[in-house]
Amino acid sequence: MIGPVAQILESWNYLVVIALMMGGLFIVISQNNLVKKLVGLAIFQTSVFIFYISVGKMAGGTAPILTDGPETLYSNPLPHVLILTAIVVGVATTALGLALVLRIHAAFGSIEDDEVLAMKAEAAEPRARRGGDMGDAV
Repeated sequence: MIGPVAQILESWNYLVVIALMMGGLFIVISQNNLVKKLVGLAIFQTSVFIFYISVGKMAGGTAPILTDGPETLYSNPLPHVLILTAIVVGVATTALGLALVLRIHAAFGSIEDDEVLAMKAEAAEPRARRGGDMGDAV
């Protein structure tokens, strides 16, 4: 029977995945800065990549190249190929997110989430509530 410490040491990669995932989620939830939120999302996404790569690796498996022996153990290349595609999509979505942050900064002059939401709420209020002149509403 494997002891709990030995079992934890054998599955250290899953502990890294959990730590990165919770760290990225904490950054997304706790920060108001939009760039920091994007960094948190990138960290979270990296933890998912590491998880899929960890699951896809077989101990003692080789590349799926046919050899003479029928007893050869092969690793499945599909998770690694999917992760390559996910990395490309992740880079593209991060670039799009940064472009949107630049547009938000140009429109509102801030990239703080609460300040942008306050400015949007103020812009949506009727003119009378904002302290506008009531004389021109005749």
